[in-house]
Amino acid sequence: MTDDTADAPQVATDDVARRLEAILLIVEEPQSLVSLAAAVGAPVPAVRQAIETLVDDYDGRAGGPVRGFELREVGGGWRLYVREELDDLVSEFVGGQAPSRLSQAALETLAVIAYKQPVTRGQVASIRAVNVDSVVRTLLARGLITELFTDAETGAINYGTTDALLVHLGINSLDELPHISPLLDGADEVAGDVFDGGPRR
Repeated sequence: MTDDTADAPQVATDDVARRLEAILLIVEEPQSLVSLAAAVGAPVPAVRQAIETLVDDYDGRAGGPVRGFELREVGGGWRLYVREELDDLVSEFVGGQAPSRLSQAALETLAVIAYKQPVTRGQVASIRAVNVDSVVRTLLARGLITELFTDAETGAINYGTTDALLVHLGINSLDELPHISPLLDGADEVAGDVFDGGPRR
């Protein structure tokens, strides 16, 4: 009875950690302890302890190997990232799997980011009225967009275009992009000021 009682806290931590891993594998934005606690149905202190356990595990401090990914706190939230020293390896692999031509969905998403940047994935999804998670991953892998910064309050990642896009378009600056409002009927009604006035900095 005494042994079972002693083992209970570790069992509980392992269970919370397992559920956290499942959530962290699918999230695109850093998640706060409160949101993670709500997602896995556990108290915040238990989630904090489980996070520390996972960090130690991934970093090799729990006796195992250093993983190829890490659990990092960014903008007040937690998210899984590829380790920095493996970024080039992953980029080359994903880039090699990507098709040579962008899909219509990718082109539309890229246009929104080009004109609206800096813009979050949620804002792009709201403008296009569809989920853009996979498309954003594709554009990141192709090097056409990049993560500019993480909002300190919401933890949302803001995206922008890269110089590679300028090269593909054959222009020197985003200022050379045409104003989008005259090209789309009702653009102001549909997206407010999202596209008005050309690219934003």
